[in-house]
Amino acid sequence: MASIFKKRKNAPVKEKETENPNLIVCPSCKNDLDKSKVVENKYVCYECGSYFRVRTSNRIKMVADAKSFTPWFDEMESKNPLDFPDYHEKIEAAQEKTGLREGVTVGEAKIYGEPVALGICDARFLMGSMGHVVGEKIASAVEKATALRLPVVLFCCSGGARMQEGIISLMQMAKTSAALKKHSDAGLLYIPVLTDPTTGGVTASFAMLGDIILAEPGALIGFAGPRVIEQTIGQKLPEGFQRAEFQLEHGFADAIVERKDLKKTLYKLLKMHTVKEGYANFMPATDFKFEPSELMKERSAKSKSFSAWEKVKAARNTSRLASVDYIEEIFDGFIELHGDRCYRDDPAVVGGIANLDGQPVTVIGVHKGRDLKDCVNRNYGMPSPEGYRKALRLMKQAEKFHRPVITFVNTSGAFCGMEAEECGQGEAIARNLYEMSDLKVPVLCLMIGEGGSGGALALAVGNEVWMMENATYSILSPEGFASILWKDGKRAKEAAEVMKITAQDLYRLKVIEKIIPEFGKADQDSLHDISMFIKYHIREFLEQSGKMSGTELAEARYQRFRAF
Repeated sequence: MASIFKKRKNAPVKEKETENPNLIVCPSCKNDLDKSKVVENKYVCYECGSYFRVRTSNRIKMVADAKSFTPWFDEMESKNPLDFPDYHEKIEAAQEKTGLREGVTVGEAKIYGEPVALGICDARFLMGSMGHVVGEKIASAVEKATALRLPVVLFCCSGGARMQEGIISLMQMAKTSAALKKHSDAGLLYIPVLTDPTTGGVTASFAMLGDIILAEPGALIGFAGPRVIEQTIGQKLPEGFQRAEFQLEHGFADAIVERKDLKKTLYKLLKMHTVKEGYANFMPATDFKFEPSELMKERSAKSKSFSAWEKVKAARNTSRLASVDYIEEIFDGFIELHGDRCYRDDPAVVGGIANLDGQPVTVIGVHKGRDLKDCVNRNYGMPSPEGYRKALRLMKQAEKFHRPVITFVNTSGAFCGMEAEECGQGEAIARNLYEMSDLKVPVLCLMIGEGGSGGALALAVGNEVWMMENATYSILSPEGFASILWKDGKRAKEAAEVMKITAQDLYRLKVIEKIIPEFGKADQDSLHDISMFIKYHIREFLEQSGKMSGTELAEARYQRFRAF
């Protein structure tokens, strides 16, 4: 990803005026731009793609429905808690320059009809720094949103704490964070949108506490800004360090969203988090029935029964359908979310939110990759600790919002390299087993290829576990089994037969509840039929789950594994 940092063509820029009021100079590419075209292009340079910073009124126009914004708490007056010299004059100058009373504006709005508490920080007002009024307005808005049961969307843009208010500014970090905790405990959605710049005490409080964190391309996001780092400890930061793309790669943002897509993305996320009772809120028009095509029936009739070793080879086949294939075919509107919020985004684990005929679900899949480059990037589907922690974060988020969890597992096992051990691979797997066992929502796990050891089990603690007919699920690979027991890895074929690793074996052992037909072979030709079979039975599973409380679902899952 280093190459995308060098250009930084989307890094936000400050507006520079020319003598011609109809023109504006892009500080990034230095071109004279037609101001009306820049406005039409959502304040993005149409020559080089650089992002201009956006003032409050324009931001409201871009994301809120026309005339839907009603401001809250505009009457709050700024004070000078430390009697800092000339502070009042600075406030008055900022007010006169911007037309704003303070560095944040909060209120209620609608986004394509969806009600939301909306906040916008404005860098023009003392660099959007967080003084006591900024903290009070945000905390008050979050409290009001909690009382009204509204989601919160907050556009973050700040240089950090307001120096003139000293320790009082520092206290705003705790105050805003505490208000957001109460909002979260009420089961409500919070989405911060990180714009340029988001730094200091804002990053270390409300900006990084979202259920889903979005960022604009190229935005500077970090705790200590580059100048502070350089002047404090003398480190010169590499190009692209702390930019939105860097934060995405390192697991601290869910997605980078272009400005033209932001309103639509927010709407989709808000819609997916509308609280509904039960787990089968399917669109009424879809009385879903499944019948395989004649071609698939013919393929099934002609397909031969594989030996255990042949199933091992089929499960490992690089042309085999992947988790992302099923996700795209079965669900609608999948939005991928990234990162473990600790260290990194693991590409081996793909996860996010989607709809199943109108029912929001959390979907997680292990992805091995499609070609050599993709396979290397995704570590051949061997998750690192960050992948398991990302999956767990999404599952806990699903529990908060009463969404079913559906996982697609295809991995030879957890990554066993030095980096994985340094980051706590064993703890990450153990934590998933621990937390998944008690999730208060339905959990369905599908073994679609290889199910390798604890690396697979870490995503397969479900109320039910289903397997593709030619998938495998085992304590370790046949090669490893043969090496340990017989000191001869060449006896892998023999080991596969005695290990009882096929779907048919595991169904007899009651390790799985259902075998998914492959209609001859799990390839692109059979994708639709396999997916519709899965979709039909997922609907059945969710309809049955809807008859159980969260506590009952967790207890049923506990008893399922207790029986072994």
